[in-house]
Amino acid sequence: MQVHAPAAAPAPTPLMVERRFPLDLHRSIQSIRELYETGKQRRWSPVKDIDWSKLDLSTYSPAALQAAQQIWSRRAWLEYTGLAETPALLIRFCLELDRESDPKYFLTVRNTEEAWHVECFHSYAKALGGYQSRPANSAWEDVINRTFYRDALNASQSLDAYVATQCAMADGLELELARLYAGNAREPIAAQILEQVVQAKERHASFGWLYLQERAAHMDAATKEMISKQITAWVTEVAFSGYHIPTLSTQIDTRPDASAATLAAEAGLGAATPESEQHAFKQYLQNAFDRLGQLGFAPTRPQHPVLGLL
Repeated sequence: MQVHAPAAAPAPTPLMVERRFPLDLHRSIQSIRELYETGKQRRWSPVKDIDWSKLDLSTYSPAALQAAQQIWSRRAWLEYTGLAETPALLIRFCLELDRESDPKYFLTVRNTEEAWHVECFHSYAKALGGYQSRPANSAWEDVINRTFYRDALNASQSLDAYVATQCAMADGLELELARLYAGNAREPIAAQILEQVVQAKERHASFGWLYLQERAAHMDAATKEMISKQITAWVTEVAFSGYHIPTLSTQIDTRPDASAATLAAEAGLGAATPESEQHAFKQYLQNAFDRLGQLGFAPTRPQHPVLGLL
């Protein structure tokens, strides 16, 4: 009998040493404090503020509903990562000495909004015919199962670089995709959900870019170069993997995902065709890289195997 060696345990994550005091809670980044205040004022409830009674799926084909189940289930999987990532990021801000209080306040609101999104995505997928708890193609699990929460807490990971990649670049892409889906949502419940999602993700993306702008003014050239390299790595290792847009992957058969996106988009169930998603992605990267250049960052413009130079 062949004996297999046990799988190696993941390397331990080096953690910060707590340096909480002196505790400084004064306002220093007014624009981010305003995002926090706006988030509090726009509180909503997935149960009370989404009119689920308007859901009528009698005119949709079984194929379109099944496709939409897949699309909305995947959104729940991605959003669920935020439920662990945001508290980890909040802890990291609290552990680092002299970090501003405004991001800490804002992240408490962001986590609540992510929970509402997960609830809506899950409930809508269930209403469409059934929430899918995992991808039909198991190859997607390695793409989606990313340890952002560990990265946020990792003492060897620059907090400014993490905010630049995950809060500015990634959240900015999620915002553009949410706008795209909302613009193609003719089914009333999908439209209501995506309206709320867009408003929240506007704040999430604004937080990342505002904080990066605040910090960039005090960075030296070496720090900006390091962050630029991490942004390039995020594009090639995360975005190109199909994490946000499945059809960007060149390692997995994405034909079922492309078919589902097309069917759900044509039915107006809050999705977009792969061509539309890819166009939005290219346009967003161009705008984001221009914006980064204005802040003194110079990430390498990556080349996608299919889309070419971006």
